[in-house]
Amino acid sequence: MAKHRIGIIGGSGLYHLEGFTQQKWVKVKTPFGPPSDELLTGKFAGREVVFLPRHGRGHRLLPSELNHRANLWALKKLGVAWIISVSAVGSLQKKFKPCDIVLVDQFLDRTKRDFEHTFFGRGIVGHIAFADPIAEELRQLLLHSARAVKARVHDGGTYVNMEGPAFSTRAESLTNHRLGYDVIGMTNLGEARCAREAEIAYATLAMVTDYDCWKVDEAHVTVAMVIANLMKNAATAQAIVANVIPQMPTKPNWPCHEALRHAIMTDKKFWPAKTTRELAPLLAKYR
Repeated sequence: MAKHRIGIIGGSGLYHLEGFTQQKWVKVKTPFGPPSDELLTGKFAGREVVFLPRHGRGHRLLPSELNHRANLWALKKLGVAWIISVSAVGSLQKKFKPCDIVLVDQFLDRTKRDFEHTFFGRGIVGHIAFADPIAEELRQLLLHSARAVKARVHDGGTYVNMEGPAFSTRAESLTNHRLGYDVIGMTNLGEARCAREAEIAYATLAMVTDYDCWKVDEAHVTVAMVIANLMKNAATAQAIVANVIPQMPTKPNWPCHEALRHAIMTDKKFWPAKTTRELAPLLAKYR
């Protein structure tokens, strides 16, 4: 099995990259249930790439139905060491216009399911450092690639992770706007947290589709608006991904690739056998 692959999580348009060859859909069984879909393996620019359609092919899963543990376990099992997450977001500030890209560096969790955003429990206790939830090295590579393809890109921002599936009320949106947060979405916090526990470098390409509903002089967000701007964003996302992959490192030696080294509190002699087997892709080098 190939090691040190590059993972991409996003919509279906991203696996139509020109030059993405040797494509093969792979079914991965995980101890946490099924991932969103089969995973598409292949090669691009001489690198092994794994693509995961976040909501399943045909967009069949709600944000709150995403099984982040299964998705990230499957990517780890296939040797993924870096993940580029391409995600639609609403803008909470005037400067972030529809079809802009925000390379976020922080998250605010407003979900009700954070207990599902960890691999730990069942006899093994782990506490990762998560002050800086985005792999800065990968974020900088994406920033340089976005600028190289002339995208309208913003360096840094806070992503508010709401639960959905309904969009914000105006009161919620105005509150997030007035608190100075930058974009809002429904998916990335769980991915980022599980990625860090899996020692995978993770960064988000936040693709702005709308102004949520805080901006009263703009139409409030609708599915039609999101889809229209997603289509416009797709070519930009493809161009950035195509530009950045040849620049990616070949060895996973960033700090997040050692995130578990000082994070596990439970003495190995107390690790339950079943939990140890389930977390084998994460814990193998620490056993």
